[in-house]
Amino acid sequence: MRTNEFDFCLPAELIAQFPNKERSASRLLRLNGNSGLISDEHFINICEFIDAGDLLIFNNTKVIKARLAGQKASGGVIEALVERIIDKHHVIAHVRASKSPRPSTRLIFANAFEAEVEARQDDLFLLRIDSPRPILELLDEYGALPLPPYISHAADEFDDERYQTVFAKNPGAVAAPTAGLHFDDDVINRLKANGVNIAYVTLHVGAGTFQPVRVDNINEHKMHAELYSVPAETLSLIKATQTSGKKVTGVGTTVLRALESAARSGELLAGNGETDIFITPGYKFKVVNRLLTNFHLPKSTLLMLVSAFAGLENIQKAYQHAITQQYRFFSYGDAMLIERSDDAGNS
Repeated sequence: MRTNEFDFCLPAELIAQFPNKERSASRLLRLNGNSGLISDEHFINICEFIDAGDLLIFNNTKVIKARLAGQKASGGVIEALVERIIDKHHVIAHVRASKSPRPSTRLIFANAFEAEVEARQDDLFLLRIDSPRPILELLDEYGALPLPPYISHAADEFDDERYQTVFAKNPGAVAAPTAGLHFDDDVINRLKANGVNIAYVTLHVGAGTFQPVRVDNINEHKMHAELYSVPAETLSLIKATQTSGKKVTGVGTTVLRALESAARSGELLAGNGETDIFITPGYKFKVVNRLLTNFHLPKSTLLMLVSAFAGLENIQKAYQHAITQQYRFFSYGDAMLIERSDDAGNS
C-alpha cells in the first residue's frame, strides 16, 4: 500500500492545543468496523458501550520529563529528548543542535550536570550521564514534559497533570497513551460498579509515535522499538474474558500493540519484551475486539493501525465525518470507539 492512501487534510483549528477542562468531557465517535455505521456520542457515557463482563485494558506507563535544554562544552545550544533510560548512567536520546554532536562531545544540561556522547545509533545518540544521582531524579528536577510537536505552547504545571493518565504508574514514556487521558476516577469507578473488569499492560511510548511515514511504500518504513510488559494477571483476565464470550477493549493503540506483540508466536504470552511491530491493513488481530483511541496524524503508523482494525474505507469516512463535525484531533482531542471488523480478526 502507498502512504498517500493514509493522508487527509485537517484544518489547523481542529488540532487541540489544550485539554478539556474535565477529562471525561470529550466527544466520542463510535465506528462499527463491519457496518461502517458512525454515531456521535459523548465520552462521559462510555459506560453505556462497555458491557458487564467485558475487559478494559489500560497502559499504565508514566510520562517522564524527558526534554532537557543545554549546550555543548564548546558553547553550541542543544536540546535533548531522552527516548529511553538504559541503566544508571546511560540513556538513548534525540539531540537537536546546529551540528550533530560527535562521539566524545561533552554536553552540559541546565548548568547542573554533564553527559558525554558515546555513540550514534541511527538518528539517536547514546549518552553517558555523569552524575551520582539517579537519572529519573535529574529529569524530574531539570527536565520538562515533552509535549507533542503539534502543540505550540511549552509544558506548564497544568500539562504536568493533564498529559498524564490518572493510573500512570511505571515511568518510562516520552509521550502519553492519549486514549487513557479521557478517564477520570469517577468514570473508572462507574465502569467497575457496572461489572466491567480492568487490567493493565505497560508500553513505554517513544517519540517515534509522532513521526510520519516518509517512504512511498509503507512496507519500507522502519519502526522505532519500544519496551512493553504484559503481566500474568492481565493474561489470565484476557483468557477468562475470551472463554466467556465477552469483549476485550484496548484503551489506546499502545495497548493493542503491546498485546499483539505478546501474541506474535500465535499464543498470547505474559512477560516483558521489546517491540517494533508495524500493523497495517491486512493484519489479523489476535486479542482485542474493541479499541478506544484518539484521532491520529495523517500518514502516521497509528492511522495505518486503526485502518487495519476497522477497514481503510471506514476510517476514511469516519475521519471526514469528524472533520465536518469539528471534532478535536490528536493528543488533547476527542476519542473514537471502534468495533473491530470481522475481516481483521483471526478466523
